[in-house]
Amino acid sequence: MHDLAYFRANFDRIAERLQTRGNVPNLDGFRELDQRRRAAIAESEQLKARRNAESAEIAKLRSAGADTTERQQQMRAIGERIKQLDEEVKAAEASFHELLAGIPNVPHESVPVGRSAEDNVEIRRVGEPAHFDFAPKAHWDLGPELGILDLERAAKVTGARFAVYWGLGARLERALIQFMLDVHTREHGYTEVLPPFMVNSDSMFGTGQLPKFAEDSFKCENTDFWLIPTAEVPVTNLYRNETLEADRLPIQLCAYTPCFRSEAGSYGRDVRGIIRQHQFQKVELVKFAHPDHSYEELEKLTADAEDILRRLGLPFRTVVLSTGDTGFSAAKTYDIEVWLPGQNSYKEISSCSNFEAFQARRASIRFKGPKGKAEFVHTLNGSGLAVGRTWVAIVENYQQKDGSVVVPEALRPYMGTEVIRQRS
Repeated sequence: MHDLAYFRANFDRIAERLQTRGNVPNLDGFRELDQRRRAAIAESEQLKARRNAESAEIAKLRSAGADTTERQQQMRAIGERIKQLDEEVKAAEASFHELLAGIPNVPHESVPVGRSAEDNVEIRRVGEPAHFDFAPKAHWDLGPELGILDLERAAKVTGARFAVYWGLGARLERALIQFMLDVHTREHGYTEVLPPFMVNSDSMFGTGQLPKFAEDSFKCENTDFWLIPTAEVPVTNLYRNETLEADRLPIQLCAYTPCFRSEAGSYGRDVRGIIRQHQFQKVELVKFAHPDHSYEELEKLTADAEDILRRLGLPFRTVVLSTGDTGFSAAKTYDIEVWLPGQNSYKEISSCSNFEAFQARRASIRFKGPKGKAEFVHTLNGSGLAVGRTWVAIVENYQQKDGSVVVPEALRPYMGTEVIRQRS
């Protein structure tokens, strides 16, 4: 969410930068609303000054025995008008709050201007896609053949876009979660946290899911609870309405959670396999940083997520999103995309974003420096990684001609085996 005073003072510059996103709400309403608000404040202040002066004059006249009935009636009328104007200002402030809640974050100046994902810019590529002496299979074929992935029974139990993992498939999912948490906590300096998997509406507002993206989430009927779309929501809100000490920054947290998304706007996309599910597992990285250092922390967070792919030996590339592809709350985002040979393409496996003060202002998360002045922290997060998509990447990249899958060396202590073979 934007700072109202700053937004007013820098409206033209902010509006120009926001337009690079495309599909931004009409900002003319902001200017019109601000003009009405300013006019109401100006008239109210003039009437209050007149009332004060007139009240003093009436007091003098009454002391002299003069009849002030008519002037007092005029003052009552002025008082009613002032009350009306104050209500208009109050209503305008509420409208401003509602309007600002629907305006996305301003892209950082380093974000390339573009209309869509086609304008994203690749900044590095690590590893070369493997060359197979056979036609590699997609995970939706290979998984069922190995007896480790079952989409049909999941559809029977629940519906489309759910999965059942069997045997070593389930163990691979569990091994990836444990491996990611161990690397991030033991080597990257994050503190593990296990948050609730349901949150209230205030938490969803704080990270920007509400009100704009309500249809993308699942709400529990007759409650104020939402199933979390990502651990970003509960973990970021752990410090909602709190003021942190500056010497604690950056705070680095990581969390494993299941995630639940309705995928309301993704019909027809990634309908096969487990790339886009209603329920999936993820290890999330969240940072609370000093504004002076948040972009350094974004680079570190992105490197931490990339490190998981390096250790697993999976080819990937990292792109910086253009203004037209950057998410609602983010000021800058790096997408890490892993190579999937069964689909002959790169697929996003992590989005690492700096939200600057956008989320912190919505959630009221501040820090207090040595001079005692409270400021909003900068929040950051990224997947470290999406577990299901990492599962897919391993199965597709490490598949063998005989239909087996070699387990990456880094995972073998967690798996207790070197190869996943078809169940007998």
